Amino acid sequence: MKAVILCAGQGTRLRPLTHTGAKHLLPVANRPILFHVLDRLVEAGIDEVCVVVSEGAAKMRAALGHGEEWNIRIEYATQHAPRGLAHAVNVTREFVGDDRFLVYLGDNLLEDGVRDFVRSAWEEATDGAVLLAEVSDPSRFGVAQLDAQGRLIAVQEKPANPPSNLALTGVYAFTPAIFESIARIRPSDRGELEITDAIQDLLDRGCSVTARQVEGWWLDTGMPDDVLRANQLLLEALPVEDAVDPDEVDFQVEGRVYCEEGVQVKDSLVRGPAILGADCHIERAFIGPFSAIGAHCRIVDTELENSILMPDCDIQGVPFSLDSSILGHEVIMRYTDESSARNRLILADHSQLWLTS
Repeated sequence: MKAVILCAGQGTRLRPLTHTGAKHLLPVANRPILFHVLDRLVEAGIDEVCVVVSEGAAKMRAALGHGEEWNIRIEYATQHAPRGLAHAVNVTREFVGDDRFLVYLGDNLLEDGVRDFVRSAWEEATDGAVLLAEVSDPSRFGVAQLDAQGRLIAVQEKPANPPSNLALTGVYAFTPAIFESIARIRPSDRGELEITDAIQDLLDRGCSVTARQVEGWWLDTGMPDDVLRANQLLLEALPVEDAVDPDEVDFQVEGRVYCEEGVQVKDSLVRGPAILGADCHIERAFIGPFSAIGAHCRIVDTELENSILMPDCDIQGVPFSLDSSILGHEVIMRYTDESSARNRLILADHSQLWLTS
């Protein structure tokens, strides 16, 4: 079973975090977003994947390799310019061949994965299938229109007057018929080949396209708050049996706390759900709920919660609480005076922050 994962987006809404890496590799619960996606695709029976990347995607290729971690085959296709989702799908035509395939936007996460969606799409043997979710602001998304019997009759991209509150989640199933539709459409007003236009062409040609609604939560991790929310949800979903036993560690634990190899914690309280990456050093600190601390981080005399620290951060002597923050690789923070202020930070890789009153 084949899948195409679209990862060529530039992640502009997540800058500066994405200046030095792809948004799909941002960690949630200490694993890159895209790793969680691949876990779910494998769970659904996918064993061949083509990842669509932009030029200069060396970090993406290095992170995923050829699929060895998931025991699947991964190859790559390059979208040389941002010409829309339909164009991104089109560059995978050689990979797809004559087979059915799943299309998945690489920065989306689904609580229940895509196993049921894949099964129904394959069993119904239609030319297309879309996965929908109810949203409060449908004008931000591609929007589906269903008839009284729940059949898909139209799709529009970011309509000013949405015909429903059902958004396209970025998960689709197609036969190669979609490539003929992509060849028939023209760029939209924003200069892109829209996947919604290609799906509408399938409908206009009398092809069968079904719709299914999401069960459980769905997240488009395109903004910092979305990444933090994904981190919360995935920490909550970690297996209870993998959490540390409070009676077997020499630091204070409240709730579910997960420790990777080599963690050292002294004179500190860790309140879960939280995860501490390999070889972390935590001293005289409070690590609050929904925190994911990357490998080799050092946190001393600091309080933080609901935050993501990427590997090799060094945070010491910060007398105010860090809350809802995302810190990139190798961020250094120091403080030289007292303050009771609360601060929120989103810092890119290699940042250094020295605070004073």
